[in-house]
Parts: sequence; structure tokens; C-alpha cells
Amino acid sequence: MSNAGGPLEGIRVVDVSRVLAGPFCTMILGDLGAEVIKVEAPGGSDETRGWGPPYAAGESAYYLCANRNKRGLTLDLKKEEGKRIFLRLIREADVLVENFKVGTLARMGLAPERLRKINPRLVVAEITGFGQTGPLASFPGYDFIIQALGGLMSITGSEESGSMKVGVAIVDVLAGLYAALGILAALHERKRSGEGQVVDTALLDVCVASLVNVASNYLVGGKVAKRLGNAHPNIVPYQSFRAADQEMAIAVGNDRQFRRLAEVMGKPELAEDGRFATNRDRLSRRKELTEALQRVFETRPAREWMELLQGAGIPCAPIQSIDQVFGHPQVRAREMVVEMPHPSAEKVRLVGSPLKLSRTPVTYRRHPPLAGEHTQEILTELGYSEEEIEKLRREGVI
Repeated sequence: MSNAGGPLEGIRVVDVSRVLAGPFCTMILGDLGAEVIKVEAPGGSDETRGWGPPYAAGESAYYLCANRNKRGLTLDLKKEEGKRIFLRLIREADVLVENFKVGTLARMGLAPERLRKINPRLVVAEITGFGQTGPLASFPGYDFIIQALGGLMSITGSEESGSMKVGVAIVDVLAGLYAALGILAALHERKRSGEGQVVDTALLDVCVASLVNVASNYLVGGKVAKRLGNAHPNIVPYQSFRAADQEMAIAVGNDRQFRRLAEVMGKPELAEDGRFATNRDRLSRRKELTEALQRVFETRPAREWMELLQGAGIPCAPIQSIDQVFGHPQVRAREMVVEMPHPSAEKVRLVGSPLKLSRTPVTYRRHPPLAGEHTQEILTELGYSEEEIEKLRREGVI
């Protein structure tokens, strides 16, 4: 593990978020070198700590996936002394990330407006289901519900399966990425203005934005997308097919690739057939063409097709299980699994960062913290004596 400073070295982030979108956002910042302090209620209030099995010495795999490169502080924000400690943190912070329901911090007397008066340079990132405005602003938002309301579920799955969610909480992940992007933009702008600002990230907004070409198809052409399973709404053939032994994905992005596909399959006449010559033609005769291709693909095992198709420069891949993913030589070469020491589990294996910076690479400095693991250390840095810290502990503030 490298100890070199990352591009965000010197940036302090106070993280009072929990579950996935907020912690994922702050883990990205931490990977890039920011100092992140994860604040939870005494005993640990991030729900994902209990989202198991599996567990690594009492720490859930779910919690571990989004909380490295942070220090852990427990603090009861409902108590006045807890609020005073929090405000001392805020005075020295660059960023606050929170995902409480709209108005929760204000009811605690910790509204962003107050925090930014105390520290005008503070960037406050608020991550909620529906944003700070609009008729649904006060409603809680969960990824599954947002995928339904935001249209993503209506285009996932097949006509036979019915509507399906994406296999991971993809809107939470994308919201974390958008929030991190907004924070970085606000920090960059602060260099000019000297002032922070509020970054309002809503899961519903993110879900709608993630519809990309499907949304554009509707906005431009009035076309309401249907569930196509693994097929593409605008390109054919661009979907999964069954080989003799397993499923595989084929992505033919243009007419030249289709001609090469037809040759590799021993069916050059398909590319010469006026019904299939262009993508527009293939799109209008999707069913007829894909059935013809499927009859050929099922005559050989996937490995043979991969060799033939890759040799012809046609994008393709077997549909891998998770264990196959982490055993793949490309995934290993890109260092997408990291191993970190851990105080109770000895060591934990985590997914590595996809960010590869040539001069200031991401660093893996801290294991996902135990609840309140660094409380004494952080309070000492804030100027509290051992006696004061013990008193706070007895009073249930920390």
C-alpha cells in the first residue's frame, strides 16, 4: 500500500451519511487522499453494519464495501455537547456529506445555512431520494423505489420476466459518483470565490439522467421504451446469445462488424441480404435475424466462438459469474482486488478503485473503521483532555 499523498490531500471531509450513496461518495474522496471522518451515533448507526451475512469478524461485507479510508467517530447529535463537538469539526472542515431526510439537520439546529455561517468555505453535499425541492422532497428514497419511479425498472428485464431492478443498487452508486463530482466542482470554484456552496444530489434526478439514450429516444421521437431483455433498443445484433454450453454477449456496433460476424459464422449471405445490410434494416427485422443467429451460435461452445469473434475484432464476452470475474487475468492485472489489514478480521479483501492516476494514484490507507474506532484520537486533536473525553463517554455523548 502506498503512503504517498493523493490529489485531495489536505481536504477534510465530515461524513454523517450512511448506507451506500453517501459512504460511496466519501470513500471515493478518501481514496483520492482526503481525510474523511465518519460520524455515527454511539454504538454505530450505519444500518449496513447489520446487513449480513457474510461478516468479517462482526463487520458486514456490505459495510466494508463503501467505508475504507475513513476514521470513525461516534457522536450523539441530539445532545448539546454532541452538537458543540460537531460544530468544532465543521469549523475545520472543507466538506460535509449528509443523507438525512430533508430538514433533519435543520431540526437539530445544524442547518447548512448555520454551518456555512460558521465556516463560509464549507461545501455541503446533501444526498436525498428526491432532492431539497419539489412535492416529494420530504419522502424517504431507497434505490429500489427510485428504480421503479425513475423508469429504470420499466426497461430492465424481458417481456417474459416483467420489470426487474438492476442487480446492484446502481442509482445509489451513481448518486455517490455525481455527489463526488459536484463536491470536486465546488472545491475548484472555491479557489476563485473563497466560498463554499450546497451540492443538492437527488437519487430520482440521477436515475432519470441515467436513462441517457432511452430518455432521448422518448424526448426526440416520442418512443416509450419496452423491455428488451439483453437486447439494445437502437442496435442489432447487440445482445446475449446461447452458445452450446453457456450464454455470451455479442456487441455489433456497425455494419462492417456485422459483415465480419456473418463471415465468421459461415453465413456471409446474411450481410448481403438487403433485409439485414444496414443497422436500420436489422432493427426493423430484429426477431427474424436474431433467431437465425441463435440457431448458428448454439452449435458450438462459447470458448470457440470467443476465439473466432475476438480474432475478427468483434466485441464479445462470456457472461461470467462473480467468482469468474475476480479470477479473470485482466481484473487481476488492473489491481481490482486489494487486501487491507483489519483490527478484528486481521485482513479484509476489498474491491479496488477504478481511478488510475499516473502521478498521484489513489491510496489505501485505512481499513473501514469500527464504530467510533478513532473517537479518542479525533477529540484529542480537537483539544479535549482525557478527563473531558471520559466524561463525554459516561454521559453517552460519544
